[in-house]
Amino acid sequence: MRLSDLCLAWALCATPVAAGDLTIVSWGGAYEAAQRHAIIDPFEAETGLEIDVTVYDGSWAALAERGPAEGWDLIDMLADQARVACARGLLLRLDPGALFSSEALADFTPVQPDRCSVPQNAYARVMAFDDRAFAGIKPTRIEDFFDTARFPGPRAIQRSPDGILEWALLAEGVPPEQVYGLLSTDRGLRLAFRKLDTIRDDIVWWDDPAEPAEMLRDGRAVMAAGFNGRFFDVAQNGRVPIDIVWDGRIIGIEVWAIAAATDAPDAARDFIIHATEAASMARFAARIPYGPTRRSAFDRIGLNPDTGVPMRAYLPNAPQHGGRALVQDSSWYANTEEQRQRRFHAWLDAAE
Repeated sequence: MRLSDLCLAWALCATPVAAGDLTIVSWGGAYEAAQRHAIIDPFEAETGLEIDVTVYDGSWAALAERGPAEGWDLIDMLADQARVACARGLLLRLDPGALFSSEALADFTPVQPDRCSVPQNAYARVMAFDDRAFAGIKPTRIEDFFDTARFPGPRAIQRSPDGILEWALLAEGVPPEQVYGLLSTDRGLRLAFRKLDTIRDDIVWWDDPAEPAEMLRDGRAVMAAGFNGRFFDVAQNGRVPIDIVWDGRIIGIEVWAIAAATDAPDAARDFIIHATEAASMARFAARIPYGPTRRSAFDRIGLNPDTGVPMRAYLPNAPQHGGRALVQDSSWYANTEEQRQRRFHAWLDAAE
């Protein structure tokens, strides 16, 4: 989900909702529905508190501009955006040792709670394709996204450098463990944008994370870069033949954070404890395929309560997926945002 993930119908100008005991800011769509069933409704039933949910664009800037005025308490954030928000004093400082036992802290993976946020789920930016578009050989690796000779047709890509730069280097043969180091250099960025040049004329852009799956469904694209949960939702519930390619998946971490301006810090901390229990994570992952960030939650995940689909097979951090994978470097993302955006928009402008 980048300023996109994970996952997720974002709205840049959501209208404020009526005031409840806590206001949560999240992503909308199928993601929010799963969150409501698995986490929010049980918390309201246990505590008697009323929770309002509103939608935002995922950025720390939205928290700075709208959070205090709209009474935001809990923020569902991407890990890199939480890093920036924390450094800017927009988030309440947390004491992980006071929130969780030592056993619980050791249970978090691949990252642990930090001074401003608690990991809650793992999502993946993946390549997906319309099975109807390729009658014979199917795409199986990230190189195929850039191979318009063997796999012709429009590619749906977020209007952002996020994810596609990593894929460009993977498609050039760069090992996953060297991708972020190379992207930190001018040489690496030039190599990535040179690879993007090879599909420039085949790109259709998206801004809303719901769009790539819809573009595959409607035939506006034959391949798409997007979030695994969105593709799963349209494939399963819309009965559309969309296949996910797990090779090259970029695993990102979604976190819970508390707005520094909250007037209900104790209730917000209680919610985070509840939301990041293994049982809560398992209920969430059973409804939408975003993996838990606690080891003990995996064995609790069973069938989707609505469709009967066994969900463990669809989780981006499930151990059975083959191919290459990157864990998104949230520190790199937080520290290079301005440079990435500048280079990306210069590349866009060069085509005009």
